[in-house]
Amino acid sequence: MFSVQKWKCSWSMVATVASIIVLVSVVHLFLFPVVPSLDYFSARQVQYKCVPINSSLEQSTDHVWENKPQGLNLDHRFPTDLHNGVVYRNAPWKAEIGRWLSGCDAIATEVNIVETLGGRRCKSDCSGLGVCNHELGQCRCFHGFSGEACSERLNLSCNYPGTPELPYGRWVISICSAHCDTTRAMCFCGEGTKYPNRPVAEACGFQMNLPSEPEGAKLTDWAKADLDNIFTTNGSKPGWCNVDPAAAYDSKVLFKEECDCKYDGLWGRFCEVPVESVCINQCSGNGHCRGGFCQCYNGWYGTDCSIPSVVSPIGEWPKWLKPAHLDIPSNEVTGRLVNLNAAVEKKRPLIYVYDLPPEFNSLLLEGRHFKFECVNRIYDERNATLWTEQLYGSQMAMYESILASPHRTLNGEEADFFFVPVLDACIITRADDAPHLSLENHTGLRSSLTLEFYKKAYEHIIEKYPYWNRSAGKDHIWSFSWDEGACYAPKEIWNSMMLVHWGNTNSKHNHSTTAYWADNWDKIPSDRRGNHSCFDPAKDLVLPAWKRPDVTSLSAKLWSRPRENRKTLFYFNGNLGPAYTSGRPEATYSMGIRQKLADEFGSTPNKEGKLGKQYAEDVVVTPLRSENYHEDIANSTFCAVLPGDGWSGRMEDSILQGCIPVVIQVQY
Repeated sequence: MFSVQKWKCSWSMVATVASIIVLVSVVHLFLFPVVPSLDYFSARQVQYKCVPINSSLEQSTDHVWENKPQGLNLDHRFPTDLHNGVVYRNAPWKAEIGRWLSGCDAIATEVNIVETLGGRRCKSDCSGLGVCNHELGQCRCFHGFSGEACSERLNLSCNYPGTPELPYGRWVISICSAHCDTTRAMCFCGEGTKYPNRPVAEACGFQMNLPSEPEGAKLTDWAKADLDNIFTTNGSKPGWCNVDPAAAYDSKVLFKEECDCKYDGLWGRFCEVPVESVCINQCSGNGHCRGGFCQCYNGWYGTDCSIPSVVSPIGEWPKWLKPAHLDIPSNEVTGRLVNLNAAVEKKRPLIYVYDLPPEFNSLLLEGRHFKFECVNRIYDERNATLWTEQLYGSQMAMYESILASPHRTLNGEEADFFFVPVLDACIITRADDAPHLSLENHTGLRSSLTLEFYKKAYEHIIEKYPYWNRSAGKDHIWSFSWDEGACYAPKEIWNSMMLVHWGNTNSKHNHSTTAYWADNWDKIPSDRRGNHSCFDPAKDLVLPAWKRPDVTSLSAKLWSRPRENRKTLFYFNGNLGPAYTSGRPEATYSMGIRQKLADEFGSTPNKEGKLGKQYAEDVVVTPLRSENYHEDIANSTFCAVLPGDGWSGRMEDSILQGCIPVVIQVQY
């Protein structure tokens, strides 16, 4: 699941890949009713036509877009192709959508938008332990620090309280028998060892019991530390904290195999090479990536250090904020620059991105206990980009693209849309990371914990900003990347637009379809969740999952393989449930769809040695991992897209290899 492909690339390539992800969503436009109705925004009295005729310089609060000029025939100017689509930015769209996009882009005029760059100071400059938001004058503190000036050091324990039976507390991913860095709840070798900054993650610090069966896996005894081994200086014992990498690579000393380099920012079997960590947009060149949190240079702020303040050099401003005219007011009493107004020419629609407190994004990245969690890339020993197969990585790619978009604005009064950057993929994958995340307050439900994060983000923007109430949130956009999408969105934000990976329109929307108990939202009280559906095609949008480009498949053009060369009629490769070895045990997994398909067409013998009732040689339904997965899909005419615990990334797999996706779904 976590294999990676090494690419050397510039950040222009990152932006390109992210843009491709957005364009690929056209697949869903052809297959599902997911395009929001433009009438939905009428509550704001916004008429989304093509040409914006107001600007902030005219001090108008209504954004009215003129109808297309008389005599402009969009049907003639943008004809359809053989598939009744219209190409816009090199991607085919449904005719009416493609013409609307192409027409608006062709005739839209730029308007002058006044962007205000903040000059508010933060107390004690955040003590060097955070980043000052110069719009609000508030500190965004690094992991493990808090307070108005980030001067308060937190004590984030790695372990739950111990007991006589479990001296290090019950299991949690951060469990530590060595040195706990209490600013991040991460475990390291610590002072007194040769490599004090080498991670001692999870099983590394505990004794291993031999398997009870000949080919079984070792079991970790979480009650017994293995300090004699990990701290040993005896090369004949399986050590870790004092093991010299060169000697270990030459097999001159032993080392504990359960120890590895899980934390971001380190590379090599023994974590001996410091590398770039993953940050949002890698801090836009205006800061240092501090384990996932952008430590911005003086004069810059924002999650990705892309927002200049009044002291930032004008020549270094981002492309989306190049000024046409500057207005520099000053404080008459002190002479200190308070803010700076820049009139910038932009095309609508304009999107405002909230600079939320870091617990909704940056802290989730900085505190990751597994470098692959919720990101679409990591960096190798040369700091070359390694794209991952993390399906949920599109949430981060979308966020980064919006932050760098030419449609971004700092002027909320002129914005047409508002993006609220809460990274639920990081919240859920990190739910078991450390005690301070307080999953125990949610009876173990990751869905409930995630709902609380979104509710707190809503409360923050209600308190700090005036924009929500003007449309009751209808012009706000939230991203829900996890398996069932926005099913567990708090009731307060349901008016908004939801970006999801599954257009789940099941009629009985009050029933969770996941088989994984921690993500089930059935037990979340209605006074928190409300009684909304999981997806509303009138306002919400389905986006594709993150897929790492497979160089071999692309170079071989597997997607273009003709039908006569596709010898398999129907193909599915994936978990088929409890009837098969290593299958998911829950009867409710995949809502029973995969199990039923295997019962009828299974091409691999189950535990009882049986094939499907209607087994056929040109139908492949197997749980066995394929060594040539993309090739197998390219050899097939039809490919199944079946739910697991929620949406499936096999839609993208099928399209990328030219196989016709067959969506099989249960309507409750």
